Order: sequence, then structure tokens, then C-alpha cells
Amino acid sequence: MLAMIELVQFPWSPFCIVQRRILEFGGVKFKIINIPNPDRTLVWKLTRQRYYEVPVIRDGRNVIFETSGDSQVIAKYLDDKFQLGLFPHDLEGVQSILWRYIESEVEGRGFKLNDIYYEEMVPTRDRLGFIRHKERKFGRGCLSKWRAQQKELLAELTDALVPFEEMLTDKPFLLDTRPRFVDFDLFGMLVNFLYSGRYDLPKRHSQLKAWHNRMTEIKSSSAQ
Repeated sequence: MLAMIELVQFPWSPFCIVQRRILEFGGVKFKIINIPNPDRTLVWKLTRQRYYEVPVIRDGRNVIFETSGDSQVIAKYLDDKFQLGLFPHDLEGVQSILWRYIESEVEGRGFKLNDIYYEEMVPTRDRLGFIRHKERKFGRGCLSKWRAQQKELLAELTDALVPFEEMLTDKPFLLDTRPRFVDFDLFGMLVNFLYSGRYDLPKRHSQLKAWHNRMTEIKSSSAQ
């Protein structure tokens, strides 16, 4: 009997959402293992003390994790294993440019806007660790600072999404008539932004809203 794939994650992490949606898209049966934000013990153990971030995939004896900030090791592993067509050769350069933009300009605003409502998603017992983790990375009082900058961050995020609205003017997905990796990457960043339930996608981005609906429902043809 084949072992079920396990996804080690935080539910609201944008990078975890990317991999979770790819697995769903592929019709893959998988198990979710949620860990507390401040406790990376399981990740440290699974990766043999080589990594402490999420997501991590365990596929039988294989443990897959990223090797750099933009390596996409996990997505490429899933794409190859399940033949999902997310990384076609002719789109390699374009996708590399786009996912770096997505994971900088979009994620950099989206996670801050979501994190200011951390009390609504982080269990009480984990909040001290969550705040400590954020402040060690972004500075003391970062969550209060982001709340004060909320309107500015929303405006910046809206502007950062303009290229994607334009890309969707004459096609259903960002680069093609079917979703590629960058569609899942952008989707993960936006689902993280929307996670608290306090926001909607910008009203002026109607194409992006329709794309988001498609990305929420679409399945790989091999999974249908």
C-alpha cells in the first residue's frame, strides 16, 4: 500500500496554500499536518535538521522542502510526480520572473494585511510565540505598525495586482488557457490576504476576481 502524501503546514501560510491547492488540483489524496507557528520541531526532525520553515511534503521516505527562497522544489516535485503541466519548458523564464514578483510585491503586502488580524486565526496558546516570531523577523511592534499602515498597504497591493488584471484581459489564466505554476503561486498569496475574512479582492480588478473563482474550482483533467 502506497503511503499517503503529508503536507506539513500552517493553514494561512501563503506558501502552504500554494502547495495545498496544487495537490487539490491534481486530485491527490493527502493528509494535512498543522503545526503551531512557533514550534518547528516536527519540520526540524523530518528534514534531519536541515530546514525549519513550511511547507514540507512527506511522500513515503521522501521529504521535500525548499532549498532557497525561490527554488520551487516542492511544486516541481508534485508537478513531475503527477504530471500536472505546471512548468512547461517554453514558459520557464517568464514564470521565474513572475513568481519572484508575486512572492515579493504581492506576498509582501498581503501577509501583513492578514497578520494584523492574527488573534482571529492563531490559538491563544500560540500567540506569544507568533508575536515573538514576527518581531524577531520584522522588528518590535511590527504588527501595530502594519495595522496603522493598513490603507497604504491595501493601495500598494491593489497597484501590485494591476499587471495580473491586464494579463487576464484576453485569456482565462495568467499565461495560457490552463493554469500554470504562477497561477497557483498568485492564488496562494491572495488566499492568504483574504484568510481573515476582513478583505475582498479590489473592486477594480474584475478579471482577477473571475480568475480567482476559476482557480478555486478547477481540477486537472487527469483528476476529473
